[in-house]
Amino acid sequence: MKNAVIITIGDEILSGNTVDTNSNFIATELKNIGIKVVQIFTVSDEVEVIKNTLKSAFELADLVITTGGLGPTRDDKTKKALADFFDDEIALDEVTFEHLKAYMEKRGRTEILERNREQAFVPTKCTVFQNHYGTAPCMMMPNGNKLSFSLPGVPYEVKPLIKNQIIPYLKQKFSLEYIVARIVSVVGIPESILADRIENWELQLPDNMALSYLPIGTRVKLKLTASGENEQFLQIQLEDQIQKLFPIIGDHIIAAKEDKIEKILAEILSDKKMTISTAESCTGGELAKMLTSNPGSSQFFTGGIVTYATEMKIKTLNVSESMIERFTVVSEEVAREMSEGCQKLFQTDIALSTTGVAGPGKGEDGKEVGTVYYSIRVKNHSHTFKLFLPHLERQDFTYFVSQKIIQDLVGILIEK
Repeated sequence: MKNAVIITIGDEILSGNTVDTNSNFIATELKNIGIKVVQIFTVSDEVEVIKNTLKSAFELADLVITTGGLGPTRDDKTKKALADFFDDEIALDEVTFEHLKAYMEKRGRTEILERNREQAFVPTKCTVFQNHYGTAPCMMMPNGNKLSFSLPGVPYEVKPLIKNQIIPYLKQKFSLEYIVARIVSVVGIPESILADRIENWELQLPDNMALSYLPIGTRVKLKLTASGENEQFLQIQLEDQIQKLFPIIGDHIIAAKEDKIEKILAEILSDKKMTISTAESCTGGELAKMLTSNPGSSQFFTGGIVTYATEMKIKTLNVSESMIERFTVVSEEVAREMSEGCQKLFQTDIALSTTGVAGPGKGEDGKEVGTVYYSIRVKNHSHTFKLFLPHLERQDFTYFVSQKIIQDLVGILIEK
């Protein structure tokens, strides 16, 4: 297996002002073709720092990919570091310049500014992969039998360069094996007990297979990965091993094909031809966002509403004032009435509701931060639950709760 190192260049990432999403994306794409990322560096935009990091990277790996640090001026420090490291010089590349002119003209820029022209200056030893979504090209430099790729830092430029140009090139260059993975989603059993129960099955896996445990919320994803030269054979191998799991833990498996819980739910709703709606308070629309993230979600998702203020719960969902006065707005009873009102409002088979305190302060009724009630109404029956998650920050809280609700709904629908 080939190894890779990713280097993210930029003071804005080191300062925390910008989140590095490129490394995660690149590492995933490389893993899918059998290249293992062994190290990720984040460094400042300084020539000596970049050169020293490149040296360390090539000692660790066959492939080095850098993102960021490519600017529209000739004194660009990343290009200078590349030229110094590879004992090269920077010069105008006419093909890249013509590509840049065409790119600018398509966007109504008929005159090429000098600072944009500088983007076409690259190390003379590099092979250029043209950027169709920005002005900074990707530069590939050989280092003996090893390679480096230097990409811009903008994620929407990085993704097509990696997927459409670099990954196909690497697959052909290195004659890589196929990597195929399947996810089995398991609920209702602690990870330690699960590991004990499937230990014999795991020990008998073929040598070309590996198993990993990926806990997410209250679900455990069993990821089974196989590598080899024949993709179709690997798919058959994986299916055979997954089928052997069902007699062991079949009562805890909610899906053996899809990965994300919202996709699992989408398949179930489509198969059962059921519709769904949401009435949210503390989750702030996260449930609706997850449900509509699936292509074709309009077939089952009718609509959603965020009734954040108490009066909106009363006016829009017909939650009774007396119920709120008696039990408070963050309560099992209010969650239940919200789901009932939502179901009537949108005329759906299923309605989901949430009411709680995401923080950082206590709720208006004095409930502790992290308290949430949610109701799942399927046809004429409501299932209402409570969670207490005081350790989660606001964003993590809304995501965890939404994941848990969808997971619980999947379990209810499977039982039916």
